[in-house]
Amino acid sequence: MKPDRTDLAPGLTISRILTGLWQVADQEKDGSTLDPVAGAKALSEYAAAGFDTFDMADHYGSAELITGELLRSWNGETRPKAFTKWCPEPGPMTPEVVRAGIQDRLDRLGVKTVDLLQFHWWTFEHPAWLDALHELKRLKDEGLIGQIGVTNFDAAHLALALAEGIPLVSNQVSFSLIDRRAAGHLAETCKKHGVRLLGYGTLCGGFLSERWLGKPEPEAVEDWSGSKYLRFIQTAGGWDGYQGILKAADTIAKKHGVSISNVATRWVLEHAHVAGVIVGARLGENQHRNDNLRLFQFELDADDHALLDQAFAATKMIPGDCGDEYRQPPFLTASGDLSHHLAAMPSALTAVTDPDNPDRARVFSGSLWEPIAGYCRALRDGDRIVVSGTTATHGVDRTVAINDAGGQTTYILDKIAASVRALGGDPKDILRTRMYLRGDEDIEAAARAHGLRFTTNPPANTTFLVGNLIGDFRVEIEAEAVVSKKPQEG
Repeated sequence: MKPDRTDLAPGLTISRILTGLWQVADQEKDGSTLDPVAGAKALSEYAAAGFDTFDMADHYGSAELITGELLRSWNGETRPKAFTKWCPEPGPMTPEVVRAGIQDRLDRLGVKTVDLLQFHWWTFEHPAWLDALHELKRLKDEGLIGQIGVTNFDAAHLALALAEGIPLVSNQVSFSLIDRRAAGHLAETCKKHGVRLLGYGTLCGGFLSERWLGKPEPEAVEDWSGSKYLRFIQTAGGWDGYQGILKAADTIAKKHGVSISNVATRWVLEHAHVAGVIVGARLGENQHRNDNLRLFQFELDADDHALLDQAFAATKMIPGDCGDEYRQPPFLTASGDLSHHLAAMPSALTAVTDPDNPDRARVFSGSLWEPIAGYCRALRDGDRIVVSGTTATHGVDRTVAINDAGGQTTYILDKIAASVRALGGDPKDILRTRMYLRGDEDIEAAARAHGLRFTTNPPANTTFLVGNLIGDFRVEIEAEAVVSKKPQEG
């Protein structure tokens, strides 16, 4: 018996259990490097058993090199699939920068085409992510990339990328009995556009297993993965709520003669928009392939779902949308709080102090009309920030997401957030927004995109139907913010 398979895209058939190689970095965190030949041999055993779809990233230690050795030495009938990620820091995404990033992936894997290149972007307030995706599309057209996916994109930005014509086939996000965000807005977007999810964190770093059933909460966990998912458990309502889910999964597991991990993984796999789940492999250590094969020998019934739903009711949803854990508090990552990392990243906007008034500063976005009409993108006077009517202009004069009010709203709110931050504020300081829409058909899409952005700290808002806007714009938004006073230390 082998794992079930599915078509992620035409010509790209994958195992529904992908083998994740993030733990290579964990095994190498003491500075040592795994032997690529021995690592490739371990991977070949997975591939021969049908677990032939491998997921890695540019920062997973030597995972790409090990997989490259596997691909070079493979003599089986069907070549294993190598999915990797490119995770650049924000900055200008010129064709040269993007091509160099992908060429490095090709070189390390030793292939002419990356089967699936997955793109991660740290902060959408820097708009160069769209430049990167358009260049990835060109590299796909050249044959250097087989298919394009993204990782840790929320529903709004996935929809915006698709509105820009990027042919995305997948989005890799956290999805588990503990973190159920991917069953919400993102599921709706995937269904609408035919994008499939690749779920990671399905076993919460091993917490969704018999090992922790009825056990007390640990003070700390040594490995990166465990530390990360302990934070998820604590944020989702704490240890008691987690134990309730674990007990429900254990009852279901005994009913079907499977493991708790099987139940946890099966719950994710049964969502129609999920193509597969990523289960980590710690090379040279415990193997769980036989247990994972049980996933395809049972299905959850209505009683099983009712029992899990009852357990979910005693927990909290992880805040925000998928991927927010990398971009805003609470930072639920292996590295913990990423606020310093994000603060050190370059902004696309720079504040300019008024030479005649040191309490006043401006930012300019570089749009074509700012110097012509004589205005700035945003202005700070004391603690007050006012943002001009902002449209979905990318660079000097390119309109983003033409004919898509939701996509334009998402892009505009990113630009407004970046303007506020460049002037020393925070997006949560925004107190008022005004939206101007071209037509009736734009109302719901723009409203929903605004709502996704302001699920917490919602501002006062007024929406106007103006009947026409300049050029291809469906939406224009202005905003006001007051910078919050930070409490004095000591």
